[in-house]
Amino acid sequence: MIPILVSALMWTLLAFLLILRRGRDERSITYAALTIAVAMTLNIDPVYETVDSLVGGTNLATLVADLALMVGIFFLGRAVNRASDHQSWAVQLVLRRSTLAIAFACAIIAFFLIDRGTTTTNFMIELGDQPAAAAYSVIHFLYYGSVVAAMAVLCARQVRVNEGAQRLPSVSLLLGSTLGVILAAVIITMDLAHAARNDELLTSASVAYGPLNLLTFFFLCLGFASQPAVRAVERRSRERMTRVLVRELEPLWGAATTVRPGISQNEAAAFHADEPETLLHRQVVEIRDAMIDTRVSFELSEAERELVERAELHLLGAGSTGTTSAADSTAPIGEGRKRA
Repeated sequence: MIPILVSALMWTLLAFLLILRRGRDERSITYAALTIAVAMTLNIDPVYETVDSLVGGTNLATLVADLALMVGIFFLGRAVNRASDHQSWAVQLVLRRSTLAIAFACAIIAFFLIDRGTTTTNFMIELGDQPAAAAYSVIHFLYYGSVVAAMAVLCARQVRVNEGAQRLPSVSLLLGSTLGVILAAVIITMDLAHAARNDELLTSASVAYGPLNLLTFFFLCLGFASQPAVRAVERRSRERMTRVLVRELEPLWGAATTVRPGISQNEAAAFHADEPETLLHRQVVEIRDAMIDTRVSFELSEAERELVERAELHLLGAGSTGTTSAADSTAPIGEGRKRA
């Protein structure tokens, strides 16, 4: 049930990102959502059995799913990395392509040392007592844990930098990343306990696996989905405020351009009056020009001056809704079919 739920969440997230992030040049988070969705889909038993039968029936589909998940985590880490200006050498090391390549190579070597038998939907449960299988899983989750730990560091920084609603996605991603680190540690503990045949430790650790898996996915998906949603809401809110200010300044602007004609009265000048932000900027500039021009008489009341100043402050905050957030990047980890 968990693999189906997680897969549905990831495909929904991918569709959500494709709608809200269309036209964006930075696609790391979209690639991440796609590869993780594919990996999670392969963790659904009927899908896994079908795919594995097509590639030989020796659990090669496990390797495909795990490598896809590793690629997805890599893209998420890179996306978060781009949202931060100052990264430590440790963070940069973890998020390098060379680190991914080394983890890839080690995982593939360990996988082919496992006595895999025929297709099984309980790969780690049935084969986890083999040292090679334990090493295979540990390699994956050491990499996942390192990447989400790096993301947690970057997200913590974004929580301090962002303000208002923009902080919510970063907080969600920070929680998800932190839980992801704990989840990776729990899975590694389970792998080592299974290989050592310590059933008591394995059972104790497995109790935490399910809740951690779900909570990690929940907070990370929430962070990914809420970041573009917050931006969209803030963008619409800003546009509404811009239109309100344009209407309120219309009489003052008309009076200012009557005593001192500006560029907006020049038909040859390039001026896009149909763009609210551009129009508001032009209004403020020409009102200010009329106020400081000693050749004309143009006085404003205190309330009118406050209105102009409010419009100026609104324009100065034009970049606020474009604040880069760590939520432009991170994603869930889990082991679906292997442990569920």
